Amino acid sequence: RPGMIGLLRVALVGIPATAWWASLILWAAFFRKDKLPCRCEEIPRRWGRFLLRVAGITVEVENAERIDPDRPQILVANHASYFDVLVLTGYLPGKYRFVGKKEVAHVPIFGPAWRACGHIAIDRQNINSAIASLAEVRRRLVEERPTVVLFPEGTRTDTGELRPFKKGAFVLAIQTGVEVVPAALLGTREIMRKGSWRIRTGRTVRLRFGEPLSVQGLTMEDRDALALRARASVAALLGT
Repeated sequence: RPGMIGLLRVALVGIPATAWWASLILWAAFFRKDKLPCRCEEIPRRWGRFLLRVAGITVEVENAERIDPDRPQILVANHASYFDVLVLTGYLPGKYRFVGKKEVAHVPIFGPAWRACGHIAIDRQNINSAIASLAEVRRRLVEERPTVVLFPEGTRTDTGELRPFKKGAFVLAIQTGVEVVPAALLGTREIMRKGSWRIRTGRTVRLRFGEPLSVQGLTMEDRDALALRARASVAALLGT
């Protein structure tokens, strides 16, 4: 079956490659800390693009200029597939940090390397831990000025329809005064759907960036309205 062949190809090549590149990051983290920032900028992007090539995936990026590498931004995107992360890792311009679920940090070799590069795990089941994680994101926005990537649906969609947006990203934006950039990933669900391990190769994915949403003058009372605006922007980019 084509889908299972795609899975085998990505697994046989991707797992050893992931372990190798993660090990390079961990080596830098423990023994060459001066090299770690460069490793964390170069290696994840190479890793994401390599795995996409192995899967036969072509990526087209639209409106990349809406990501400003000289100032912090909060990027919110739809989430339909594990491949969303590979596309953003490989093709998001500038310096970025992901906010991901806690399980990512526990993946052998990969998880520690992911954390060493400044990405942040969040435990949505533990409110105190989640608050501490968001405080860490705020600190990184101020000190490192990256693009922080969140999937505000909270999980991958089952049906392909855009789910309601959770409020954490928009609370963070209002607290820090950092603009929100909506983004849409089109075609990733056709590669690998939630609940399936089949990988359909030879596809094209489009990564679209929308107009940044300013939070200037907004208060916490505006967080729900901001979430709705961002969701509407992502939906428009998706063409739904």
